[in-house]
Amino acid sequence: MRLLFVLAALACFGVPAFAQGASLTGSESTAEPKALYEAHCQKCHGPAGAPSAAMKRLLPELPALSPAFLANRSDSAIVAVLKNGKGKNMKPFGDRLTEAQMQALAKYIRNLAP
Repeated sequence: MRLLFVLAALACFGVPAFAQGASLTGSESTAEPKALYEAHCQKCHGPAGAPSAAMKRLLPELPALSPAFLANRSDSAIVAVLKNGKGKNMKPFGDRLTEAQMQALAKYIRNLAP
């Protein structure tokens, strides 16, 4: 009976954020960093962090976001690149993304496996 009540309450009021993938602190959901990556990074870095051959020909300095490449880079270093850009082709996102979004995106990038 109690389970039925809980299920009815969830149906009426929705699933709590932590059960939908958000952290228990109420910060970014796990879906948001993926959507941010797809919107802002995937065009150049590819869906799994590895640029296509055509993109590498166009931008030879474009790195694959591999574990080896990211091994010596902290999350704060990744956020700094996201915020400020790098070189002439990596434009800054500091004016388009919040600090929390960039931190969530840095963690998401670290878990890509090209």
